Amino acid sequence: MIGNIAIIGGGSWATAIAKMMLEKNDHIWWFIRRDDRIEEFKRLQHNPSYLTSVRFDTDRITFSSDINEIVRNCQTLVFVTPSPYLKGNLKRLKEKLKDKFIVTAIKGIVPEENLVCSEYFHHIYNVPDENLAVLGGPSHAEEVALGRLTYLTVGCSDEQKARDFATMMASEYVKTKTSTDVLGIEYASVLKNVYAIAAGITHGLKYGDNFQSVLMSNATQEMERFLTTVHPIERNIYDSVYMGDLLVTGYSNFSRNRVFGTMIGNGYSVKNAQIEMEMIAEGFFGTQCMKDINQHLHVNMPILDAVYNILYKRIAPTIEIKLLSEAFR
Repeated sequence: MIGNIAIIGGGSWATAIAKMMLEKNDHIWWFIRRDDRIEEFKRLQHNPSYLTSVRFDTDRITFSSDINEIVRNCQTLVFVTPSPYLKGNLKRLKEKLKDKFIVTAIKGIVPEENLVCSEYFHHIYNVPDENLAVLGGPSHAEEVALGRLTYLTVGCSDEQKARDFATMMASEYVKTKTSTDVLGIEYASVLKNVYAIAAGITHGLKYGDNFQSVLMSNATQEMERFLTTVHPIERNIYDSVYMGDLLVTGYSNFSRNRVFGTMIGNGYSVKNAQIEMEMIAEGFFGTQCMKDINQHLHVNMPILDAVYNILYKRIAPTIEIKLLSEAFR
């Protein structure tokens, strides 16, 4: 199923994945939406906007701004666009996706549809479950760029396809394993962004490390309650793809969701924080989507509710976090 491989997206995580792919593959295809960015990439031999320290042999890359050309020529498509832009990137698509192997490395949820990306490709583009995979785990693009040890999990209902893709991703600095819990990995990756915003807000409010640890402990329990409700299979919430990803996103200064939350805790409005960051904090959109989904599931999720109230109801962070802290033990 692997065949020609394409990266769909031009951001930092897409750039990091391209670096990993070229460790094991002689050639990749790469969809970048703007032709001027492609030309600048070729001229500089690095992404002009993200992870500029990572050098590429562009003779090993076929760039294209035409999504149909990419899909027509590639069997494996790795989607790495921010979730709010996924529908826009696909709106000109005329080629069929149902026979492709789709890997989503998007740690977000499709707004308005309230679907994680594998569900979106399954319901909208008729891609069968066995051709859908997810790439998860604690993996900051900046550390991949530095060649620092990284652990990734490939989730797919077809275990052989998961193993094949995981083997292709593995290298001296990338350790891989597989899972069949596609939905669990995707929902966990959405929730950990929400909880990282909460961690950032409390950091901005000067709550300190003691409270942060209690917040992360409660976030782990909240995540497990939700995953057990939405996709009740046997899983170990302490695996790196769940708890590990939560911790690195909640604590690291590389985490844009934590940075976004810290700005909110420091008194920025949501709009001003988004303008100053100049990057997408997936957890902002994920908060609304998860709140909508949980309206039907009724899982006890006080951290999600607190972040939603701060971001969308404009309740003062000082008030909302104080109320949340009184619910913790």
